[in-house]
Amino acid sequence: MLIKDICKIINGATPSTSRTEYWDGDIAWLTPKDLSGYSKRYISCGERSITQQGYNSCSTTLVPKNAILLTSRAPIGYLAIAEKEVCTNQGFKSIICDKNKVIPLYLFYWLQTRVDYLKSISNGVTFKELSKDTFENVKIELPDMSTQQHIVDITRTRVLKSLLLFLRVLYLRR
Repeated sequence: MLIKDICKIINGATPSTSRTEYWDGDIAWLTPKDLSGYSKRYISCGERSITQQGYNSCSTTLVPKNAILLTSRAPIGYLAIAEKEVCTNQGFKSIICDKNKVIPLYLFYWLQTRVDYLKSISNGVTFKELSKDTFENVKIELPDMSTQQHIVDITRTRVLKSLLLFLRVLYLRR
């Protein structure tokens, strides 16, 4: 199965930065810089936001809550999940899952394990970029929905147990 069989991929865009009326509005807008050093799974806003006029001026798209945000250049492979509707610049591929085929958190975890592969299939001279066409044609091993949910549950439990163990060790060192 291919990514395009289970998801819709959306490219982002940037309103003109020379038009002040496009900036500091109510629409969350993200760049790869917003995910640099970002360690949380969910994100709701970036450093900057745009106005409705800025949104209308370019081809950026509001993606829904639970869309997976994957940086596709400068650098490739930062990941987060939209906590609410957001839009992005052209440095992202926003992934809207077909909820009848794939659980967003399952795909998020799956992509985390494939970052090196995504980098290896990217192209570019000055800097590498993962194109929409290349990404849409990535093959994915996709179990049924109940197995996906089981994997998500196990992964959440392991992450939580690891965090609790880390905190316990940290506390005992004091």
